Amino acid sequence: MQKGYIQIYTGDGKGKTTAALGLALRAAGAGLKVFIAQFIKNQLCSEHIALERFKDLITIKQYGTGFINGKPKSEDYEIILQGFKEVAEILKNGDFDLVILDEINLAVHLGIISEDELIKVLKEKASNVEVVLTGRGASQKLIEIADLVTEMKEIKHYYIKGVLARKGIEY
Repeated sequence: MQKGYIQIYTGDGKGKTTAALGLALRAAGAGLKVFIAQFIKNQLCSEHIALERFKDLITIKQYGTGFINGKPKSEDYEIILQGFKEVAEILKNGDFDLVILDEINLAVHLGIISEDELIKVLKEKASNVEVVLTGRGASQKLIEIADLVTEMKEIKHYYIKGVLARKGIEY
């Protein structure tokens, strides 16, 4: 790609990671190299198994201890910040066409990753790299520097009726 843009998928509705994974699949179908960094998460999900089929074009790596409920622990900071350091280099070197930073908005919202540091890294990225930031609570500053912002808004969710996460649909 000649120019890579910054996209944000945010909001309280379901589908942010799913949309980003769909874009990764589309990019791989076009022969583009994709790097997916999943912050906070640390769980093998169905998409990881499916993405193994595209391992020559899609790399996925998790930087987290699992879902954070409440205040992050020191271990969360250590793993997430190490991952952020790796991702900063990946964005700068331009070896991947598309870089997805899954749940990075939440990592910023929780104060694990500095908003100013993320903005600095985004400004220093190789010009050809497309970047997608996902997660609830995207800050106004991030929204302002992004080229495309989509908000997922929950209208109705079966979770309220007691339907738990289902393999192949939610994970």
